[in-house]
Amino acid sequence: MSLLLPASLPAIDILASEGIHLSVSQPSERPLRVALLNLMPTKVATETDFARVLSETPLPVEIVLMRLRSHTPRHVSPEHMDSFYRFFDELRHEYFDGLIVTGAPLEQIDFSQVTYWNELREVFDWARATMRSTLYICWAAQAGLFHHFGIPKYLLPKKMFGIFPQQIMSPDEPLFSGFDHSFLMPHSRHAEVHRADILADRRLLLLADGAESGVSVIMARGGREVFFTGHSEYNALTLDSEFRRDLSRNLPIEPPRHYYPADDSSQPPITEWIAHSRRLFNNWLAYYVNSPLLSPLRS
Repeated sequence: MSLLLPASLPAIDILASEGIHLSVSQPSERPLRVALLNLMPTKVATETDFARVLSETPLPVEIVLMRLRSHTPRHVSPEHMDSFYRFFDELRHEYFDGLIVTGAPLEQIDFSQVTYWNELREVFDWARATMRSTLYICWAAQAGLFHHFGIPKYLLPKKMFGIFPQQIMSPDEPLFSGFDHSFLMPHSRHAEVHRADILADRRLLLLADGAESGVSVIMARGGREVFFTGHSEYNALTLDSEFRRDLSRNLPIEPPRHYYPADDSSQPPITEWIAHSRRLFNNWLAYYVNSPLLSPLRS
């Protein structure tokens, strides 16, 4: 598999132990360059999750890990960040085909209160000016929709937490190539965007939503911007880890819905979303990041 990652990144050995062996040599053709702005506190787990789902593509892809000057992560060693991540201001003049911006545990505060909000807005504007396609995940989807389109986020009375069916609204969209009429998506969030707000803005196209989880996939500018309100990159045990973490902290948390057999958290989770998730990322790379119709706006 032609997924190029920073040398010695822990994800390489983790995936090898799962039988996923990534290429470490430069491919003969130019790889797609995708920057990953990882805002999640669990850096290594998130790096591994994205490497796992992106490894399914037959296209050669180079992942470059990005960080912000205005944010110092607290849950990972400085050595890890210095070894594998580069600052946005170091990368902004390099060529990239695509960008992924991850979620962050910030949904319960206003965007203006986020310490790195100004720099993040610069990243969003840079991506709009230069990328074939940018993929915004969970909180980043809320942030991107607010920054680019003024779409507000709304706090939920309790956490949207579990695996939820999503109905495809635009089955002919290449993002859903190979899909049936519905698919499953993990959600783990304290806020949402409203369907009415998305439908009221003609610049936005609602691609999928769920009866329980609400809006899940939105597109803008013909695929240059794609927004997932859930976490399709999550592996089989991510929600389980989050649930047990919150229990250990005595936080008010219910077991993730539609995740454990008969909602029994003593049982191993049911993993029925994985194949669709990998295909979703594969389609994003193949039809948007690699699309000649979406040439980068600056070379």
